[in-house]
Amino acid sequence: MPVVKKFQVTFDCAEPERVARFWCEALGYELAPPPEDRGAWAACADPTGVGPRLYFQRVPEGKTVKNRVHLDVRAGTGLVGEERLSTLEAEGARLVALGATRVRLLPADDENESCLVMQDVEGNEFCLD
Repeated sequence: MPVVKKFQVTFDCAEPERVARFWCEALGYELAPPPEDRGAWAACADPTGVGPRLYFQRVPEGKTVKNRVHLDVRAGTGLVGEERLSTLEAEGARLVALGATRVRLLPADDENESCLVMQDVEGNEFCLD
């Protein structure tokens, strides 16, 4: 049986291009050329080809509950303590300036380092860790 090596993460949203632009800025991705049916969907991709493609499709219903799947944006990998918090706070401030919302800080405990819970421009939760 063949092994699947690439995958795409799909977001249901009201404004595909707006959400795609946010994630391009957040992750350093590039926006795909606009579709003929402008507004129905948008996509962005990692220019290095390493990360998954993100696809944003317009749906009629709004978001009503917590995501069952979310992205972890790895800004503090390998950092601990105050250095990690400082890095997360700086990246969180950058993302807030792009339209994200800071939800809460999950402080470090005996098992996990700290992370910031955030929402993108349409309220999709993600962790900045």
